[in-house]
Amino acid sequence: MSSPSSNAVRSGHTAIVAFGSNVGDRIDMIEQACRKLDGHPQTRVLRTSCLWETKPMYFEDQDNFLNGVCEVSTSLEPEKLLDLLQDIEKDLGRVKVIDKGPRTVDLDIVLYDDIQYASERLTIPHALMLEREFVLRPLCELIPDAAHPKYPTMSYRHVLARLPKSDPPMSTVTPLAPGLPPIIALNPSRHTQIMAIINLTPDSFSDGGLHSPSDTTSLQTTLLSALNSGATILDLGGQSSRPHAAPIPDSTELARLAPALHLLRSLSSPSPPSPPSSSSSSSPQAKTNPPRFAISIDTYRASVAHAAITAGAHLINDISAGTLDPAMLRTVASLGCSICLMHMRGDPQTMMQPPHTTYAPELGGVLGGVARELRARVAAAEAAGVRRWRILLDPGLGFAKTAGQSLELVRGLANLREAEGLSGLPWVLGPSRKGFVGKALGVGREPGEREWGSAAAVAACVQGGADVVRVHEVGAMRDVVRVSDAIWRV
Repeated sequence: MSSPSSNAVRSGHTAIVAFGSNVGDRIDMIEQACRKLDGHPQTRVLRTSCLWETKPMYFEDQDNFLNGVCEVSTSLEPEKLLDLLQDIEKDLGRVKVIDKGPRTVDLDIVLYDDIQYASERLTIPHALMLEREFVLRPLCELIPDAAHPKYPTMSYRHVLARLPKSDPPMSTVTPLAPGLPPIIALNPSRHTQIMAIINLTPDSFSDGGLHSPSDTTSLQTTLLSALNSGATILDLGGQSSRPHAAPIPDSTELARLAPALHLLRSLSSPSPPSPPSSSSSSSPQAKTNPPRFAISIDTYRASVAHAAITAGAHLINDISAGTLDPAMLRTVASLGCSICLMHMRGDPQTMMQPPHTTYAPELGGVLGGVARELRARVAAAEAAGVRRWRILLDPGLGFAKTAGQSLELVRGLANLREAEGLSGLPWVLGPSRKGFVGKALGVGREPGEREWGSAAAVAACVQGGADVVRVHEVGAMRDVVRVSDAIWRV
């Protein structure tokens, strides 16, 4: 088992706790349980697995579960930790009616240090862990090469490989926004989601000045057009990230974002009360319907992220994966929102300089470099408290990449998806109008003249396994995605 991180509870032990839920808002129940563990003075969640959608086992006449595990630092002894877990289950409304039946949340101690322990209430390691794919698969995200205390010569990775796979196969689940279905990244028939680029800047490389935040009528038309054309995510940007772009003050970035945020939040305002029924004496209540889209904020600043999420955004899209603002990952963890970690070296002013576009061939070239460096950023996010199921990845096409390197990343996306430590996480790719597309089309093509080339790149991204494509021309790329899904997502 890995060592506790530096923020562990002093004089603590390390436990692996399995969690599951199949009643109510499953993600919320699991996140509440993790917050309660973090809120106790003698326990702290160090990191989590992804969330995994699983069919019920043993008692099969019930809804699917979300399952996972977390690594917990604790100064509680095993029986006291069990008491705490059962108190959390009770606080979250668990009532045990059927053994292994439906539950709001289930919390089990799977491992505790490397001990073997047995009492009337508790057995460590968990007696059934080696037959449960829904325990072993998330466990292998955290400690794949550790061994069961009773079987020290066989790693959990090898035990998992010997288990028959679930039918249908298990998949990770990544939430984006209330009301929007989560990303099921390992479902081969999943639909590719479309992220619409809404640059509210005067100097973006392709559409700078096109969407003025001060013209709310035009802005509303743009936002509604993107949604009606098939976008499920609207990515709002108030700071240009084009090569050599100069930074602007936080206040300016927020001022550019505010009108669009206000307009989008108005789309999910409470609907008018229904007329009272003649058969009912109760007063009508306004209903708030969650929007069927996610609001993403393209920013690398923690202050902007905090203000935007507080104002109703759902997702942070950070081109630096938390490297340009040391407070970003801690802020996202405290907000409990999802974050897209994009690969980049340097900053927009320096990223295209040769040191940043050099990837050692002996270390796997650009594919190996991106995988290795994103793995480090995932670890940094986890250390800051971001849940693994809240992380999306972006290889950063055109950011610290030559045209040839960007093409290689699109070509090798399937390999990136399977890279050690990254498997199961969803991928966002943004090839739209990029320089590598223009170069492939021929010298002199302006960004606005790259639609057909962007379409080819989007199709290749879908083929490689992209979960989200980030585009300018939503309607045209929607058609590309639909046909690409029909060919490859079966």
